[in-house]
Amino acid sequence: QVQLVESGGGLVQAGGSLRLSCAASGDAFSTYTMGWFRQAPGKERDFVASISPNGIGTNYADSVKGRFTISRDNAKNTLYLHMDNVKPEDTAIYSCAGDVRGWPTRPQSYRYWGQGTQVTVSS
Repeated sequence: QVQLVESGGGLVQAGGSLRLSCAASGDAFSTYTMGWFRQAPGKERDFVASISPNGIGTNYADSVKGRFTISRDNAKNTLYLHMDNVKPEDTAIYSCAGDVRGWPTRPQSYRYWGQGTQVTVSS
């Protein structure tokens, strides 16, 4: 069983930056497509970004393209989401997920999930 643990969330002002991390257990991290999703109260869980096992292929939701960057360090079993120019509408619980067996933009495609970390953007 793979464990995913997010960290780095917190309170940030609009226009600011922060970096989320997702630490993975196990020896298969480098074989997993990984993704970030977010969910605000009363809203659906939305796709944010995904990254291929070798880190070359990335995909972003239109709402974050140009502002967020997904990356990974396979030697450290860690996934990252760097967030620049954050907006109040970015406020949500951010979760990492891995081991895709289908479309990376769909949460149903992922086998493993972290517990999430809260990001709150103030105006």
